[in-house]
Amino acid sequence: MECATMYCLPDSILYQIFLNLSYEEVLVVSQVCRRWYAVSRDEFLWKELFYQYYRIDRCIPRHPAAVSWYEEFKRLYDTIPCVEVQTLKDHQDQVLHLSFSHTGYLFASCSKDCTVKIWNNDLVISLLHSCNMKPYSWRYTQFSQFNSDDTLLLVSGVFGLQSSSGEIAVISLDDFSLLSRVRNKPYDVFGCWLDDTHLISGNLHWIGSMTSCSVLWLNRAFQDIESEDVNVVKRLFKLQNLNASTIRTVMVADCNQHNNPHLLLDYESQLASSASTCRIFDLGSDSEDEDLRMCKEITESAREDVADDVKPLEWKTNEEMEMENEPQQLLNGFLDDSLQPAMTEPQLEATTAKLLVKSWSKVDSDEIPTSEIVEGQKYLIFTTGCLTYSPHQIGIKRILPHQMTTLGPVLGEERTSTEFFDRLDHTIDVHGHIIGMGLSPDHSGAEDRHGYIWDRHYNICLAKLQHGDVVNSVCFSPVDQELLLTASDDRTIKVWRSPRVLRIMHSKRPPKPRKLMFSWYLNQNS
Repeated sequence: MECATMYCLPDSILYQIFLNLSYEEVLVVSQVCRRWYAVSRDEFLWKELFYQYYRIDRCIPRHPAAVSWYEEFKRLYDTIPCVEVQTLKDHQDQVLHLSFSHTGYLFASCSKDCTVKIWNNDLVISLLHSCNMKPYSWRYTQFSQFNSDDTLLLVSGVFGLQSSSGEIAVISLDDFSLLSRVRNKPYDVFGCWLDDTHLISGNLHWIGSMTSCSVLWLNRAFQDIESEDVNVVKRLFKLQNLNASTIRTVMVADCNQHNNPHLLLDYESQLASSASTCRIFDLGSDSEDEDLRMCKEITESAREDVADDVKPLEWKTNEEMEMENEPQQLLNGFLDDSLQPAMTEPQLEATTAKLLVKSWSKVDSDEIPTSEIVEGQKYLIFTTGCLTYSPHQIGIKRILPHQMTTLGPVLGEERTSTEFFDRLDHTIDVHGHIIGMGLSPDHSGAEDRHGYIWDRHYNICLAKLQHGDVVNSVCFSPVDQELLLTASDDRTIKVWRSPRVLRIMHSKRPPKPRKLMFSWYLNQNS
């Protein structure tokens, strides 16, 4: 009789009862009868279960691409790669970095054992090739990247213990031969591909005790040439560094691949911040002799520059103008011997460098579009900063079409005497030290021995992936978002797949679509 009474309950009462159940219990009772199944699929019910289970702020709406709350719950629960399926132990030291090919068929790993390993991405992952870089005086490999057609692999490494320099090697994926090697300084520039056959490297020249010049070079991947008139390198940009800071973590954003309006920033709304005295400025040079010579000439002509070249900017408040004029006043006082107390040598160097940013930096003639993405446009993105040694800003520089080839003069286009440096198009201050950067990341590694998978729309952590030591790299497959790799100081690479894929791999026959309830839950209880 009691059982019959339960079946006779109206839908509204059933709904209120189901609200007090967990999602597992709701899935179980949905099998009782067709009416209970219909009530268990109520959108408002799964909306409540969704917010309760994932602990999401209720002001955050459902993802625009989701078709229902039920399907969204199922997506976040069943398709996240959180199940460990394989552990790779071929590296003999800490594994630092992982990268997938664009097709997803291969991936590469870099390690402190000074090897770069290339793996076959099958259902059971296997080692395809291992390249030892110790014969080239490398201490370890730190970064790798496949070019867009997956024919070449860029590998970045570090030299000896006391060296700040490194090298970039290009490896053919046809026969795993070493095609070229390019010097890279400092080593944490890492390097990156500009296109299929050209890569970007860095060089650093000190022009003072605290001021330096970063030069970014465009290099051909194939360094063999048929004519001496064909360049294999060309200077791309020259960027200035203040307070012992340097350009690091260079990457290229391709608007064809990342068709996202957020790649182009709202320059008007951030004009005030970009005009501040603590901006990142591009200062580059091709040789230390040139840097020293130019630094000497700049210092000798500083007083003339103050008088003739430095003009107040329009639309500035009185306070902003006083802050910008302060370096001029300090330098004038030093040159006139009227400054009390006397300016120290580091203070003089920093003051002179700030003044020269205004009058010795090149300004591009083409305006940057702010409302639409130009097809084929590429942007150079890197970490930098002028306040501290550790980077705290992100610099953005547009790469023009004529700069995407090594044709033309090795030192780039001609510059006037007042265009010694390049000026950045934009900077973003993150108000903290930057230790890593990536385009559209949904994952992270941490020193708490875990990797993390995040959902950016809901601002939640979906999974914690455990290792035995610090997790250095977390990498999704570009073609299968239900496959993920993690690399750790515990010398292992772990392979993670989603519960849905794991269930398919273990099934003896192709799975049939089920409409009554989550297939993952049925298999969980079987």
